[in-house]
Amino acid sequence: MMRQWTVDAFASGPFRGNPACVVEPFEMAVGWPEARWMQALAAENNQAETAYLLRTEDPARFGLRWFTPRLEAPLCGHATLAAAQVLFFELGVAAKRLCFDTRSGVLTVRRLGGRLEMDFPADVPRATAVPEGLAAALGVVPVEVWAGAYLVAVLADEAAVRGVVPDLGALLKIGGEAREGAGQVVVVARADAGAGYDVVSRFFAPGFGIPEDPATGSAHCILAPLYGDKLGRRTLVFHQAYPGRGGDLECEHVGGRVLLRGSAVTMMESRLRVLPGVAGVGRGV
Repeated sequence: MMRQWTVDAFASGPFRGNPACVVEPFEMAVGWPEARWMQALAAENNQAETAYLLRTEDPARFGLRWFTPRLEAPLCGHATLAAAQVLFFELGVAAKRLCFDTRSGVLTVRRLGGRLEMDFPADVPRATAVPEGLAAALGVVPVEVWAGAYLVAVLADEAAVRGVVPDLGALLKIGGEAREGAGQVVVVARADAGAGYDVVSRFFAPGFGIPEDPATGSAHCILAPLYGDKLGRRTLVFHQAYPGRGGDLECEHVGGRVLLRGSAVTMMESRLRVLPGVAGVGRGV
């Protein structure tokens, strides 16, 4: 049997932040299982992402892949944080810093007091015209729109961000100039005075099979440089206002990188009774 953990990432406590499943690392001699098995397990887990790890000759270096219930993701922050949480605190990796080989290059995570700090590539957005249908799909007219991997719709204030009730079917058809195509939209605004954070956002991702994501590291690779320029500060505190949960990140834009800092809570440990098979999607044990 293999173990799997569910971890709340970018969480101030249990039942906060964004849940991700993390599967026990595969051995280097075995290699990655079939992608269709990883996709099937991610769909079964039905969390925003399931993270898969592969050991290397370096005990502090792992291959890392992320799958949504629908597809393999090119970059995922919260599931990377969750993977580091499992390696550091469940499997006892003694290193101070972990390295992950991913589709987005080498990512690192280090211990930082009671938090973890991830080093990700910055995704500096460009201003773009408001795509046709976006205002109707969001139910609010954006003040401005930016494009990076995802579309970013800047709204007037925090109340507007929290009040969005999108037409997900309509959003699924809207991509504009976003590199990842249609169906991924961040809505964002400056926080209210005295909120305890600088920027508030939400992320709707029906294109990834995720109606709304509770806390999204990759989105903050866009938001950190965008709001660093707007507010004239390199380090900002962000709150992702998913109803009923909410995620909290401190982000620092440094050159071509973004340092994302947050906490994680391990919620569950389980054992997989269906493992990667040779001929089929899986084999029972």
